[in-house]
Amino acid sequence: MTFKGSLPAMVTPLKDGALDLDALHDLVEWQITEGSHGLVPVGTTGESPTLSHAEHERVIEEVVKAAAGRVPVIAGAGSNNTVEAMGFMRHAERVGADAALVVTPYYNKPTQAGLIAHFTALHDCCELPIIIYNIPGRSVVDMTPETMGRLAELPRIIGVKDATGKLERVSLQRMTCGPEFIQLSGEDATAPGFNAQGGVGCISVTANVAPRLCAEFQEASLAGDAKRALEIHDKLMPLHVAIFAEPGLVGAKYGLSRLGRCREEVRLPLLGLTEGAKAQMDAAMRHAGLIN
Repeated sequence: MTFKGSLPAMVTPLKDGALDLDALHDLVEWQITEGSHGLVPVGTTGESPTLSHAEHERVIEEVVKAAAGRVPVIAGAGSNNTVEAMGFMRHAERVGADAALVVTPYYNKPTQAGLIAHFTALHDCCELPIIIYNIPGRSVVDMTPETMGRLAELPRIIGVKDATGKLERVSLQRMTCGPEFIQLSGEDATAPGFNAQGGVGCISVTANVAPRLCAEFQEASLAGDAKRALEIHDKLMPLHVAIFAEPGLVGAKYGLSRLGRCREEVRLPLLGLTEGAKAQMDAAMRHAGLIN
């Protein structure tokens, strides 16, 4: 499987407090039909912090089944408990995911040596390829390019989702990890600059709501058509901003509800969008041509 292009960090639809598997299946079909190049279930946008372990595993399994090999599935498998993350990794491998997205351990703030030990243990626990998720704004620990280079020496640590917002990281990580190391942006708004320095795609929140535009942007960008990529990016930029006016998954679910794709429902401690954020989302979706 090839991991590049537009890979939506999928929301997890809910209905009256429970998983809405019918809506989940419909989202998978819609994403594939709209041209998304892969699917990333049960990351933070999939409400992984508030799903039970059983729900987490069920969503991964259902997305893999629904995708049926048509696009790669990168299963969210992160935890700040190494043993727990190993369990998620083994489950994802068992149900047929193509790779695992593993966040740097949050809250307990490991050292760089601790990060190496954590990811090495996950690498060795099964045969599933790993994409490191580096998001210091949430995890409060930043994996340095030097540490990533050490980990890139392991055969199944194949790439990074970089949400540092530091575009120079792409070049620095090419230096330490090599040009074949898969670098995916974790920030929609900086995706053009990320790809220009050697990135190959984006694990995207906006792609939940605008999958076709995000896929077309990535295709133009990766083909070297900077003019076309920028035209699409200009259409999407207000949506990139609006989705994150409040927690991104809440904005994504609101946008999907406006498109009739799933409910707005989220789990506490998150709440639905305020009226001002809804108006901002509506304006951005109109700018992108998604609603009238």
